[in-house]
Amino acid sequence: MKNENFLFGCGAFDVLCYVNATEESEKEKYGKRTKEWLALFNYGTLPFYWGTYEPTEGDVRQAEMDKCVEFLTARGVTLKGHPLCWHTVCADWLLSYDDKTIFEKQLERINREVSHFKGRITYWDVINETVILPVFNKYDNAVSRICARYGRMTLIKEVFAAAKAADPEAQLLINDFNTTDKYEKVIEECLQAGVPIDAIGIQSHQHQGYWGAKKIKEVIERFSRFGLPVHFTENTLLSGMLMPPEIEDLNDYQVKSWDTVPFMEIRQQEELAEMYGILLNSPSVKAATYWDFADGAWLNAPSGLVRVDGTPKPAYDRLKSIVESRHAVK
Repeated sequence: MKNENFLFGCGAFDVLCYVNATEESEKEKYGKRTKEWLALFNYGTLPFYWGTYEPTEGDVRQAEMDKCVEFLTARGVTLKGHPLCWHTVCADWLLSYDDKTIFEKQLERINREVSHFKGRITYWDVINETVILPVFNKYDNAVSRICARYGRMTLIKEVFAAAKAADPEAQLLINDFNTTDKYEKVIEECLQAGVPIDAIGIQSHQHQGYWGAKKIKEVIERFSRFGLPVHFTENTLLSGMLMPPEIEDLNDYQVKSWDTVPFMEIRQQEELAEMYGILLNSPSVKAATYWDFADGAWLNAPSGLVRVDGTPKPAYDRLKSIVESRHAVK
């Protein structure tokens, strides 16, 4: 059996909401989701977006995250923090500083997070979406500033070095939605420069349609050549109408209502089953993280494994069947 220790993952944002809920209605809503989440996954991604984790300088949501980490690790869940450095959802308060100070604070932030959760959070997405970073110009942000000032490769080297120094045992990922040769070139340059990448992160948000078996296999083949584990870090399949193909940046598609549709729920579970079958039979692929556990999360999309009311979709049941069948074989 291939990939015996495969990490079946999902965004654990609902679990974070549950353990920190104060209202009974919130406890009930997120408690139901958490129970369903734990029945399926052994690997969770926790949000460390700087702009929300430290919305004002010094106001760090560490206690809230501690509760979630304690809750999940007590239940045998392996954890990943996402992300330590990203030009999106960056802390706006950084913009009042000069570039040198921003860079120093970025490295200090990495040391703080990785050191604090050492031995509890195993994996980290160290830097996110470096292919687009040098040309990203939609809005001003601190990470784009230091990338422009010091260069992409210097930034990558320094953030990885900071993470490795804070926890030498942590597994460090580079992560991107760009699966073209541009990402391959960034990885090649990193490895030539000695950047301690432990795994390659591949995002697969399929809001505009399923990649299909051919593309999935082709992406795996190209990124397996580096000899590192490949993680599908952010996987999305819709059970509703697809996003129009002319949308270039998925974040630009904002709609008030985006409903799940019964016949498309069947399509979602069929696509998920085929995709996970390919991932599980690819020796280099060691983890797959489904991004939104419930509908209505990122972009308000019908992308979850459960509906807004918490009832499981066919995709949830299908994935649970896949997980249980692997355990039965073992």
